[in-house]
Amino acid sequence: MEWRSGTVAVVLGASVSAMAGMPAVIWAIEFKPNQEQIRTALDRGAEAAKQHSPPDSFYTRFGATDELHPSGFLITKLNGLSVMATHMALRGLQPSEADIAQVLDGTTMLISATIFGNVPNFAVDSYMVLDQAGKTIKPVTVRFDGHANRSAAWPESPRFKAKVVASFAFADFDPVAPTTITIFPANGGEVTFPLDFSQIQ
Repeated sequence: MEWRSGTVAVVLGASVSAMAGMPAVIWAIEFKPNQEQIRTALDRGAEAAKQHSPPDSFYTRFGATDELHPSGFLITKLNGLSVMATHMALRGLQPSEADIAQVLDGTTMLISATIFGNVPNFAVDSYMVLDQAGKTIKPVTVRFDGHANRSAAWPESPRFKAKVVASFAFADFDPVAPTTITIFPANGGEVTFPLDFSQIQ
């Protein structure tokens, strides 16, 4: 994938999905989780490993659930702690204080989206932004697939799928606001995903 920083975007429409088989705990996006939240996130990861659940089951997913329409996921700090704890527990390990600090010290939130097109390079120069009540939040970095993979519809349309991944500074957006993720492919159009950040798990 190619890294880009600056100002260019793509739009998607969606609903946040809860992690199957795990307790429903509603968390807003936490910039500075407290000790109870940190412990709960780590415990969830350890329990997921016992249940042989994959680490990516903690991603907050949005968009379509099929293979031919736009979708994506984001990773909060608490998601990241659970993902890390699952990875390590599957190897018989526990996160160290340094491991936990590395996640908690992060200054950006990653958002990844899969979009569709009909030529292999359709995602080149794509861009992603957030919209909160008319305020546009630009990403710190953007990367995209320079060469898309064949979609499940190949050779029919949409023929290709590609990822657009952006990171947004926690300091730049409201963690509890209704938000629209928008992606703009370079060849025009947009994909949008409406989310309520206050309901992120």
